[in-house]
Amino acid sequence: MNAPRQVDPAEDAHRAELAFLAAHDSGPRPPGWRLTPRAVVTFVTGSGGDALALPAGAKADGLPARMVISPKFVGERALVERAVVTLAGERGLLLVGEPGTAKSMLSELLAAAVSSTSQLVVQGTAGTTEDQLRYGWNYALLLAEGPSPRALVPSPVLTAMRGGAVVRVEEVTRCLPEVQDALVSILSDRRIAVPELSGTDGATVHAAPGFTVIATANLRDRGVSEMSAALKRRFNFEAVGPIGDLAAETALVRRQATAALERVSAPFAVDDVVLEALVTAFRDLRNGVSQEGWAVERPSTVMSTAEAVSVAASLGLAEAYFPGDRDPLSLLPGHLLGVVRKDDPGDAARLLGYWDGAVRRRAETGARTWRRLWELRDVLDS
Repeated sequence: MNAPRQVDPAEDAHRAELAFLAAHDSGPRPPGWRLTPRAVVTFVTGSGGDALALPAGAKADGLPARMVISPKFVGERALVERAVVTLAGERGLLLVGEPGTAKSMLSELLAAAVSSTSQLVVQGTAGTTEDQLRYGWNYALLLAEGPSPRALVPSPVLTAMRGGAVVRVEEVTRCLPEVQDALVSILSDRRIAVPELSGTDGATVHAAPGFTVIATANLRDRGVSEMSAALKRRFNFEAVGPIGDLAAETALVRRQATAALERVSAPFAVDDVVLEALVTAFRDLRNGVSQEGWAVERPSTVMSTAEAVSVAASLGLAEAYFPGDRDPLSLLPGHLLGVVRKDDPGDAARLLGYWDGAVRRRAETGARTWRRLWELRDVLDS
């Protein structure tokens, strides 16, 4: 039975688009790739609102003749193209950036488009071991019959090597140095030795064509386990930054928050005016300067787009489950306070300073939304 899931992996959520793009673009594909590099970029960034048409004679298999490919990552197309070229060259790709800039989402989308699966993942933590990069054992079988291919439990990396697929290593700088060193060996030698199986066909696993690694690194964790020069040399670095355009970020926040409420069968009924105020406040606090050029003291926490989506979803849920009780705009200051307090309770004073500066000045221009937010200042001073 197919049990309901909170979140579908990218290859399931966008199955129809992936199948359409595979039939749409019949150009050259790197070894092991499901789509052409051009189709991978289109899958990630969208078709620009244009409907793509299947070429004459293409195998339809129940697919529509035309399809608009939705944008899934809001960022520079050039960045996505460089990432795809890196993967096509079977070189490691490292996505770096502040928290909440969609590094993990981008790595998932790329893996789904290239390899048809994004679920070969190693989550980097201080407790990640070399076995999680290499292999482990089914100890019941190991005791019963000794070391054998049947008793070996492959890691996601080993599985990707066998199948010529993309494996994802999340938060690589949180891994201990010895684990990072194991990754250096894998990226250099493109094989994993299994000495316990010496003399058998499985004693050494060689990477099949198409195998490569997408890693992510959080700039806030740079000092946790600094990457060695040897590991850095085995990756092409791409910096994933915040969304530069207010309208694009607001649209993304609405899209993601709407999807979050759809999962609980609730409508998203937050006005665009409220969403724009929410995203504007996040951008001002993130950048340290308002849209108008006024100085803003930045809080120590990261005012990421992912956090903005979370707040928007909370406003939507409040409106869905407590309709008419309170205006969503009146809830915004309290949610912002909860976000800025995450890393340092003292950041509440910085948010209050933002209210006494940019919010007050906007209210004085007669902007109704900002005048209402200024009237809610006491929420932050309680």
